[in-house]
Amino acid sequence: MGANGHGRSHRRKLQELSEANRLEVAAYCDVAEVDEPGEVPVYRDHQAMLAETRPDVVIICTPPHTHLPIALDCVRAGADLLLEKPPMLALADHETLQAALDETGQVCQVGFQALGSAGLTRVREAIASGALGEIIGISAFGAWQRDDAYWSRSPWAGKRTIDGALANPFAHATMQCLALLPQPIRIASIEVERYRARPIEVDDTATLRVRPVDGPPVVVAVTLCAEGFLPGSVLVQGTAGEAELEYPTDRLRLSTPDWETTGRADLLLNLLDDRDSLIAPLAVTAAFTAVLEHIHAAPTPIALDPARLVERHAGPARQVVIPGIDQLVRTAARRLALFSEISDLPTERP
Repeated sequence: MGANGHGRSHRRKLQELSEANRLEVAAYCDVAEVDEPGEVPVYRDHQAMLAETRPDVVIICTPPHTHLPIALDCVRAGADLLLEKPPMLALADHETLQAALDETGQVCQVGFQALGSAGLTRVREAIASGALGEIIGISAFGAWQRDDAYWSRSPWAGKRTIDGALANPFAHATMQCLALLPQPIRIASIEVERYRARPIEVDDTATLRVRPVDGPPVVVAVTLCAEGFLPGSVLVQGTAGEAELEYPTDRLRLSTPDWETTGRADLLLNLLDDRDSLIAPLAVTAAFTAVLEHIHAAPTPIALDPARLVERHAGPARQVVIPGIDQLVRTAARRLALFSEISDLPTERP
């Protein structure tokens, strides 16, 4: 479902697995015309596709607000799911889908690819063994740059309850941090500070702090208005050492300055080969949905002062830069702090 846009990457993967005789692609489905489908049937209506092809597994790569009705139709038709992140936008929807899975016996793998990181497993083992001592905090930081074209990439880009730095591009970082907490997670409090450098409805720069009932605080500090580029790291600070996992690349350092590349398991193959031992089952992502629901209920992002920002390039390639932001996200992650606790961002004056 959703064969265009990001769905093209899934189609490429499916083609590779089909050529390796690992699966048969039953159909593609999208409300828009699908380019170069080859010999694979294409549907515009997912219910017709389900009825006529009876797939064993469905990949759902549609806008997040459409996930629930499509997912329910799929599991009731007897299909397992690979559901793109974020799985749901509200806990009530999350619980509705979980109930349908429990009722039908189908399973749902959520597309948090970073949960398949071997490095994440190594960090989890280091925490459990006590190698890092008492864990003081778990945090993530990243500084990316997204131009004007990014914010016009789809009708829902930059729209409230659907998009945003925390909810979308840096969702993997947040999920990895939550996955390192004692499970199941019980959340005591959530704090969020959101800022925007463009006339959008969501955050392009934000800090998030989650305090669980059990375990250390989690802080995420990110921006899409970077000066340079910080690929994205999860930092675990302990009394006896620390771990840093560069989550897009799976590079890991464990109480050493030396990095090693660890690799990751493929979520689709995991679903196909071992549906009873999923890496990213829907239940594991409930805390992320709780965080996302809180973000959506938070006040609208604070506008930054255009006069104090820097612009680069022109046209669709135009970039907006927040001076000093790269160091700020690093510092917030290290200190387990919100931006407002360590610095004043250049906000617009009332």
